[in-house]
Amino acid sequence: MQLATNLAWLTPRNALFIALGIATAGYFVVLARSFKALGISIISFVANFFDTLGIGSFATTTAMVRQFKLIPDEHLPGSLNVGYVIPTVVQAYIYTQLVPVDTTTLIALIAASVLGAWLGAGVVAAWSRRKVQIGMGIALLVFAVILVMKQPQVRLMPAGGDALALTGTKLAIGVIGNFMLGALMTLGIGLYAPCMILVSLLGMNPIAAFPIMMGSCAFLMPLASVRFIQAGSYSRTAVIGMLIAGIPAVFIAALIVKTLSTSIVAWLVVVVVTYTAASLLRAARRERDLATIATAAEAQPAAS
Repeated sequence: MQLATNLAWLTPRNALFIALGIATAGYFVVLARSFKALGISIISFVANFFDTLGIGSFATTTAMVRQFKLIPDEHLPGSLNVGYVIPTVVQAYIYTQLVPVDTTTLIALIAASVLGAWLGAGVVAAWSRRKVQIGMGIALLVFAVILVMKQPQVRLMPAGGDALALTGTKLAIGVIGNFMLGALMTLGIGLYAPCMILVSLLGMNPIAAFPIMMGSCAFLMPLASVRFIQAGSYSRTAVIGMLIAGIPAVFIAALIVKTLSTSIVAWLVVVVVTYTAASLLRAARRERDLATIATAAEAQPAAS
């Protein structure tokens, strides 16, 4: 009788709520275990949103990922290139339709960047952790300087012109410049901000940079990614979260928000990226010191 009284509260409705509580608890357990995947998805959404508006995603992602230690340093270049292929392809489809850049100029600069990325990825994919840390540290410092140059308060960014095409010597310079930017892209510096400066220096409308830089990345990243995938030099778990979250971010930025005052965000990125570059270079120095200590420890028994 007492047992029946004690179980009287266990109605079908209450049993349903208990089952819901157990399922919710299980959800939180799984969520906690997959925090890294959740974190990289949030980072990818933010980075691709501002990437679509012209700030770039590589440097911002690197800064946030290193802060939360979501990807090993040696896998950063590969993960950035592999994980952001599809969001970048979506950007390219959108902006090549919106901005009428000369077809010859567009194809020539894209082809140059692809060749540079193919050669550069083959080198970077084989780098050790310390080489990646040094290379990315220097690349991020360069990116920070370029981003400062772009700010209207500084006024070091060339104003550009009205041209939507390059010919003759200017086209040749553009091809060489985009080849170099394609190679640097695989190191994690990103191509957007440098490409915008390049086309502006050559007298093109800065808006023309959008289909050029997005088209370049959309073609070069799949090819460069092949090198990183073959070398296993990327984070398999991270790239799925980066891809899934990046696509809606691109559509929201390009088709809904369209324009946004990004000056304050850009200055924040400069500060964070500079800090990240310094931390990468410090990490590279620690790697060197540890290697020196290990070498000395190995040599000591032999000497004694």
